[in-house]
Amino acid sequence: MKLGAIDRGGRELTGSDNRSFELRARPGLVRGLGAPAAAAIVLGTMVGTGIFLKPGEMAGEAGSVAVVFAAWILGGILSLFGALCYAELGASLPEAGGEYSYLRRGLGTVWGFFFGWMHSIVARPASVAAIAAGLLRFSAFLYPRLAEPISVFHLRSLLGTGRTFDLTFTWMQPLAVAALVIITFINYLGVRVGGRFQVALTVLKVLSLVVIIVAGFALLHGQKQARVMQPLWPSHLGWNTVRGLFAAMAAAVWAYDGWNDLNLVGSEVQNPERNFPRVIVGGTLFVIVLFLLFNFVCFRALPFDVIAASEHVASDVFASFAGRAAALGITVVMAISALGTLNASVLSGARVDYAMARDGLFFKFVAAVHPQYRTPGAALIFQCCLGSLMAMTGTFEDLTSLVMFGSWIFYGLAVIAMMRMRRTEPDLPRPFRTWGYPVVPVLFVAGAWAIAASLWLALPVRCSIGLAAILSGLFFYRSWRTAGAPPDPPMDEAQCDPT
Repeated sequence: MKLGAIDRGGRELTGSDNRSFELRARPGLVRGLGAPAAAAIVLGTMVGTGIFLKPGEMAGEAGSVAVVFAAWILGGILSLFGALCYAELGASLPEAGGEYSYLRRGLGTVWGFFFGWMHSIVARPASVAAIAAGLLRFSAFLYPRLAEPISVFHLRSLLGTGRTFDLTFTWMQPLAVAALVIITFINYLGVRVGGRFQVALTVLKVLSLVVIIVAGFALLHGQKQARVMQPLWPSHLGWNTVRGLFAAMAAAVWAYDGWNDLNLVGSEVQNPERNFPRVIVGGTLFVIVLFLLFNFVCFRALPFDVIAASEHVASDVFASFAGRAAALGITVVMAISALGTLNASVLSGARVDYAMARDGLFFKFVAAVHPQYRTPGAALIFQCCLGSLMAMTGTFEDLTSLVMFGSWIFYGLAVIAMMRMRRTEPDLPRPFRTWGYPVVPVLFVAGAWAIAASLWLALPVRCSIGLAAILSGLFFYRSWRTAGAPPDPPMDEAQCDPT
């Protein structure tokens, strides 16, 4: 006969009491991320591979300088609106899991589960794989042989169309997996270790971008802007211009993405009521200015068609005014600093897997917290395995498109949950309230879903596969709910050690 757990007074605990006892007895996470580490997560994720690689893709989609800058500005405004909403959510509900916790509390358990399933099975593994692929693209600028095909696999379409797809295998794929494994191991050793590593890499990353901007303004001073800022305007206004703007915006919001990553580690942030608003809103404003200045330098340094064809925009821009030797040096710095983006993404992403498993809505083994390092070690390993699989099979552009479609649907839903909680929980402490409420949240939801819709129109097959992967979680949800997952999420602070 199996006995229940015994409380401190000697009473045997069974059923829901037993589960509550287990939740209290289980080692929890630690509030070990101060303001510098919190800022490094936001800046380190936003200033990532996207700003160094996406301008070329955006130029190819937009067709003119004006449309590219419009995409950056609109994407920045949309991200700022999201940051304002998420600052309220993070300060009010500083719990592990971010959107998972907000949706579960504001809209119901099934919506929180859908986000968590999408994030854990599709979005975050694809995201870390895409960042690793972007990291290796920098390395290919230094060692071009890394991008040379080792083998090519010809895959026939399963739809009976007779089409074949080529899967090219290079040294970049296994090296991307190696980078994922190393970064996961660093974060396995403790949130403070990962936080310090993140601060160091973020400083290096931001400085490298500032160096490119300052050097660009200094060395290009006096050149005729009209020679390179062409075509400044689109040749004519029409559907193609609108389509190009939305496609460029989708690339821009990927580059800006990361303003919400701090919310995923909410239960490990010190003084969340102060740090969330300052870090998320301030960091987003800083990055918007930085990205616009960087793009101005790019279009001053190189002709538009050269940027559109470039796979290493930052390196090519630096080479144009400082020589290839200097470009190689800055590329090394960017490759190292790209690890900061990967580190921030790995650190924050695993907390959703952990939060769901803790609540009985995911694979049980993922809920394990290392007794010494106090990190969600099983969730980190689970995320690393899925990310490694995607890194071996996908390309940077393919993976980013898959991530953005699902993510922006749930970003909008999380803000709807925030607005609903304003009515259902008016007494919930809100140290920060979204500026411009309710106009800012409504505009953000509309913009977020417009981004998702534009991706669907541009990539219907890929987005449909992603949606099918999300809906497949219903089979697991029913099983886990039948097994006795709690209807209400436990307050995360009860499991977090403030030390």
